[in-house]
Amino acid sequence: MSRVAITHIGGPTVLIEVDGWRILTDPTFDPPGEHWHFGWGATSRKLTGPAIALADLGPIDLVLLSHDHHGDNLDHAGREMLSQVSKVVTTVPGKRRLSHRDVVGLAPWDKVESTKAGAPNLEIVATPARHGPPGSGPIVGAVIGFALRWEGQENGVLWISGDTVLFDGVREVGQRFNVGTAVFHLGGVRFPISGPFRYTMTAQDAVELGQQLKPQTIVPVHYEGWKHFRQDRSAAREVLDHSELGNSVLWLEPGMPTELTV
Repeated sequence: MSRVAITHIGGPTVLIEVDGWRILTDPTFDPPGEHWHFGWGATSRKLTGPAIALADLGPIDLVLLSHDHHGDNLDHAGREMLSQVSKVVTTVPGKRRLSHRDVVGLAPWDKVESTKAGAPNLEIVATPARHGPPGSGPIVGAVIGFALRWEGQENGVLWISGDTVLFDGVREVGQRFNVGTAVFHLGGVRFPISGPFRYTMTAQDAVELGQQLKPQTIVPVHYEGWKHFRQDRSAAREVLDHSELGNSVLWLEPGMPTELTV
């Protein structure tokens, strides 16, 4: 049985420590205030900084980058820190855009194995993500999630959804894997220019998906820190904690490591 420590740094940025590995998702470490452009007239402003400064983060073995082309998943400081890690796993188009010395680009259901002395081999499987409504792929670009497996894992894979709406691709995760821990990117992202269309899951979507996946632990992230996040922590908590999944939901305090068993 593995003991995992998970720390929410802000937005989609999570530190996962397991059996000697230190894994970071979607690095965002810029201070608040900057306006970012996401294409086709969609803009947003960062509202809060990271709960842990990059200088205090410590060494990172591996970065899991769901996509490289949006500033709320890879900002200036996050992009700079990539040079300090030995491997980055991201999308196939992301591999072409990044200049890091060791970038692995994965399409959905591709996998790669990483090794580290004194730690179990880590298998990373890319999972489908759709960062918007049907047909939005050419506009919003490629995104993936990640399923992590390693020796000693007893309760199922640790799955990180990435920025995605609820669609058949994420439902298929539950058909292919026994999910022990699910890290859901929420926020119900919307932009004025695209009206009612959403670009990430809401808490209501998480309940529906969680009912299918039946993970032991659900970890919500990606619900605060940016203007385009439209369902904040309190609103998401009201939905999730009062659902049948309520006892499975783990709300992280930013910057505080929390242990779980996987």
